Amino acid sequence: MAHDSLVDALVNRLRDDVLARRYPAGSRLPPERDLAASYGVTRTSLKHALVRLAQAGLVETRHGVGTVVLDYRRHGGPDLLPMLLTHALGDGADDRWLTEVFEVRQEVGAVVAARAAAHRSADQADALRAQMAAVTSARDADAAQLAEAEVHRMLAAAAGNRVYELLVNSLLKAYLEVRSLFRAPFADPAVAGARLAPLVDAVCAGAPDAARTAAEAYLARTRELMLGR
Repeated sequence: MAHDSLVDALVNRLRDDVLARRYPAGSRLPPERDLAASYGVTRTSLKHALVRLAQAGLVETRHGVGTVVLDYRRHGGPDLLPMLLTHALGDGADDRWLTEVFEVRQEVGAVVAARAAAHRSADQADALRAQMAAVTSARDADAAQLAEAEVHRMLAAAAGNRVYELLVNSLLKAYLEVRSLFRAPFADPAVAGARLAPLVDAVCAGAPDAARTAAEAYLARTRELMLGR
């Protein structure tokens, strides 16, 4: 197995063990030599995996102490969302994360759409229409899904607040890493584009209230199709 793939797999296993509280917040992980042996990997691979978990806010390596498990609800940020969503899709995992990610996606998306309608430029409106057409004319579900994700990035850019852009980036990163599981709304790209049209039309028309309503309806419907509920 390639080293990167091995580290990816190790990150996933350690993440699941931390989130499942096999290693509770405040506890120390076993010494690196023992931990590497328990997962059947080298210490080098383990070190790479621990760096990634530290970047996500799950652990912290302290000099003279070892690697300590953090309370991710205090130390984690939006970059942890991809890990949490992947964990939520695992067997026996806490699927509330899945529900909560989609809730925030809908709430943030509605605010972003309303702001985009109020602040978008003529050039941004033209670009949004062109991107919606790219969804409709996509060659397959995967291409339509990626084209639709770009619509949300463009809406965030049009909203006139860079913090919303970063929030949307975090939500999209969480979603796109497991997008193959959520392809149902894009099985027919033409239908997907038609479903998206009221949202884009409202933003391009400069109608914030209509854009908010359209975004809520669109995101609620895609959520139903993605989750089957």
